[in-house]
Amino acid sequence: MGKTIAIHDLRRGRAPAGASVLAPGADRLDTFARPLRDLRISVTDRCNFRCSYCMPKEVFDSRHVFLPHAELLSFEEITRLARLFADAGVRKLRLTGGEPLLRKNIEHLVALLAALRTPDGRPLDITLTTNGSLLARKAAALKAAGLGRLTVSLDAIDDAVFRRMNDVGFAVEDVLGGIDAALAAGFGPVKVNMVVKKGTNDDQVVPLARALHARYGNAAVLRFIEFMDVGSTNGWRLDDVLPSRAVLERLREIGPLTALPASAAGETAQRWRFDATGQEIGLVSSVTQAFCGDCNRARLSTDGQLYLCLFATHGHDLRALLRGGAEDRAIAGAIDQLWAARDDRYSALRTAATPGVDAGPAQAGERRVEMHYIGG
Repeated sequence: MGKTIAIHDLRRGRAPAGASVLAPGADRLDTFARPLRDLRISVTDRCNFRCSYCMPKEVFDSRHVFLPHAELLSFEEITRLARLFADAGVRKLRLTGGEPLLRKNIEHLVALLAALRTPDGRPLDITLTTNGSLLARKAAALKAAGLGRLTVSLDAIDDAVFRRMNDVGFAVEDVLGGIDAALAAGFGPVKVNMVVKKGTNDDQVVPLARALHARYGNAAVLRFIEFMDVGSTNGWRLDDVLPSRAVLERLREIGPLTALPASAAGETAQRWRFDATGQEIGLVSSVTQAFCGDCNRARLSTDGQLYLCLFATHGHDLRALLRGGAEDRAIAGAIDQLWAARDDRYSALRTAATPGVDAGPAQAGERRVEMHYIGG
């Protein structure tokens, strides 16, 4: 019999309500003086891949119970919350999942969000992360709706390795076809994310960098992400992590690289550029080099739970306020209070702990929220 984990039932916490005392656009600072700038919105908890580091098939099998449609935030509810977060300082919205392109008419949501403005009248930076499986048929509509940027996940260039990793037999060439369509639609450069797991796909680091540059030149920006201990179902072990510094050494087989400055405050990737070609790569080192110190991201789950850390064990129920008739000022006050009390720094604590020992709250028997539920 398949195993069912009612993840969303374990993640609810009541959100406070009360009028905001801060003016729209004023910085909201948490207990470490980190401003709120980035909101990641999961539009579905479903995915058509079964990557072992996110939704392993032995857990998320054919009997797994996903959220019923009635529990998902509607596009109008998402847009209302996004507007209030923009008033609270958010400048970037990232649509994620699960696989966000599985959400029917996702381009309509993009259009609603693209119409939002910051308190000083600027448009928001609207981005989306996808596994690329449906991108070829959706890219033009997403661009026309106002999506600004795209990130595509691709964990190997060798087709056999990639099929094993996505565990549904999806081909590399079909993902590349999605990137082709995105570039043809006017997206560019497209970011490509590779999660590196030692002994599984680490031999793909150099081949993927070479292949993407050969096919796209500098129109694809490759980022290498350390295998992270997100959630409680992916069997994470420190021994499976290939540190970013080792990834960088492998990339030097291609040629010398020069470090680049951060492009924005709170950026997760350390950026590098190959001297000979100008090809940019990024290294996301949340295991070996925690970047909690300037983390400015919040996450909104598919069913309206607000999470203040990727490694959180519980969320705060904004959907209850939305559907309970709360006015905007009450929801805005809840956002302000939750962010002001934020003290999350899981990665920093884990990095400082004895190697191999989990420094996070799961030691006390609490489950961390799964990546497919709140996005990466």
